[in-house]
Amino acid sequence: MNFTLERNAFGKLILSNAQGERFEGVVPVRTFPIQAPDEGISMVSLDGHEVGWLSHLSDATQEAQQMIRAALEQREFMPVIERIVSVSSFSTPCTWSVQTDRGETEFVLRGDEDIRRVGIDHSLLIADTHGIQYLVRDQFALDAASKKILDRFL
Repeated sequence: MNFTLERNAFGKLILSNAQGERFEGVVPVRTFPIQAPDEGISMVSLDGHEVGWLSHLSDATQEAQQMIRAALEQREFMPVIERIVSVSSFSTPCTWSVQTDRGETEFVLRGDEDIRRVGIDHSLLIADTHGIQYLVRDQFALDAASKKILDRFL
């Protein structure tokens, strides 16, 4: 790691590089947030320029890792669907009731095209009408009832 991180009084990240430059309000951005969430993390300044790079999150100190993870959690809201409880209809738009890693919720699926396969594994991204992205880590790891519902839309 060729930089250090600290927080200011307002909780913003401050990056100091090897040349002694300080950048206040930097934001970590994952290169591959789903397939490789701990690899390729760019530290981006307020003006959108990369001011630091981590090949792997473990290259940072424990304290820096905690700050980066906290900032990423604030920036990236992507609930993981663990179970599909029900759908209002098998034609779209329809309301989905799901159990996520953040609790139960409902959302409206606008169309079949809002379900996308991601990467080479069995992951799916499902976008609701508000633009929230829900992740299904492995569609084949879902329970039988959830898989049956999902199959009707794929």
